[in-house]
Amino acid sequence: MSQLLPDQSKLHREVQSRVWPLTCHNSQRMQPRPTSGPVADAKLQSALIAHLGTGLLFMLLPGTFLGVWNLISISSDRSLSALSPAWIQAHGHAQIFGWIGTFIIGIGYYSLTKMGSVAPFAVGRAWASWALWTAGVALRWIANVSLWTWRVLLPLSAVFELAAFLIFFRTVSRHRSTGIKRSVEAWMILVIGSTFGFLLLLLFNAVLAVIAAAAGDSPAFPHALDQRFLVLATWGFPVLAIWGFNARWLPAFLGLKPGSSKGLLAALAVCAGGVAFALAGSFVIASTLLMIASILAVTALNVATRAQKPAKVQGIHPSFPFFIRLCYAWLIVAAGLSMWAAFSDQAGGIWGASRHSLTVGFLAGMIFAIGPRILPAFAGGKQLFSPILMLASCSLLNLGCLLRVSSEIPAYEKLLRGAALQAAWDVLPCSAIVELAAVTVFALNMALTMLRPAAPVADNRIYSISFPQGSKLM
Repeated sequence: MSQLLPDQSKLHREVQSRVWPLTCHNSQRMQPRPTSGPVADAKLQSALIAHLGTGLLFMLLPGTFLGVWNLISISSDRSLSALSPAWIQAHGHAQIFGWIGTFIIGIGYYSLTKMGSVAPFAVGRAWASWALWTAGVALRWIANVSLWTWRVLLPLSAVFELAAFLIFFRTVSRHRSTGIKRSVEAWMILVIGSTFGFLLLLLFNAVLAVIAAAAGDSPAFPHALDQRFLVLATWGFPVLAIWGFNARWLPAFLGLKPGSSKGLLAALAVCAGGVAFALAGSFVIASTLLMIASILAVTALNVATRAQKPAKVQGIHPSFPFFIRLCYAWLIVAAGLSMWAAFSDQAGGIWGASRHSLTVGFLAGMIFAIGPRILPAFAGGKQLFSPILMLASCSLLNLGCLLRVSSEIPAYEKLLRGAALQAAWDVLPCSAIVELAAVTVFALNMALTMLRPAAPVADNRIYSISFPQGSKLM
């Protein structure tokens, strides 16, 4: 190359002085992006599809199907005490751990491809986590339902799940993305908080599993400890994750004003306080704080305000914004019912309705609504198989949740008499069948979507669970 002229040299130095800080770190020139290329991306994508498929199976079979069976048994005997607590806990574990947990771990691994690099070891670790996690959840279900060598299988399942998560946790926490350092945003703090909540939940689960195996009469956790465990398993983990990712995605998806960072951090702090009081056994204070946290989250995310721009509903059903907002209505209902339950619950009906509002109305409702928007993109830019099936699954899920919540309280708590009480008991199994239909439609739509060919060019930047460049995840 010929020597630069004086003016060109000056311009070259000026450009270099502006660009060089962006490509250096600690006075060292940044190495090229450490990636193993499209092959590693494709392998992580295969691992993601395996996680999603496994999560759908846990949701449909040991999760929802067992829940329907439980509810039909309870309704036929007109008593919650007629069913084994181990079966009830097997259903809940398959839903929270087997469905939501599997989804989050799989998406977390795949998001590494959107954060700047794919280390070669990430693929192997993704499959190792999948194998351990799937085995752990399956063993827990077998132990609770069949009681076969449950004193061995129960703690073993907890160890497998904890090991799978620790592999995942170490992989993503040690990851750094390339680029400019930026401050950690509020949505990311919520996601990090939910990750540590997940870790605490798994540790608590392992401790309770060992206690039950050593001194219990069945694999079911003691009721008092299970109540505290359930608050951590919902409010301390998936709720925070949803708030965080909603803060990241909803301004783009729904055309909302960006969320308030101070409001989101306040919601996180108050929610953490509520979970802490619940773990200490103070449910009156805990439920009050969780209601305040829910209101703060709804306000901070602007989900109750008018959209500033049209929602992005291409490829999905246009009812998407309505169902997202409906999820937050269920969140407020769940928090309100938990306050009522802390004061007045006698037979588990109000607590059950509160948890159902949260786990089905808010958590499952959010996945049913936002899943068709993001999961096809994660799976290689695929197009959703059927927006009509999306509408059907969301509608059926909310209808089933409404029937369940409105009938469970009067039935369990015996707030009605005569024919009215009989009608409430009759509605309960109907609600379960409606929800089973919703889950089946959702799983079918997602499975058919995953079987479709990938788009020629998949630009998934808006859907990626990306983190500020140049910062550690945790």
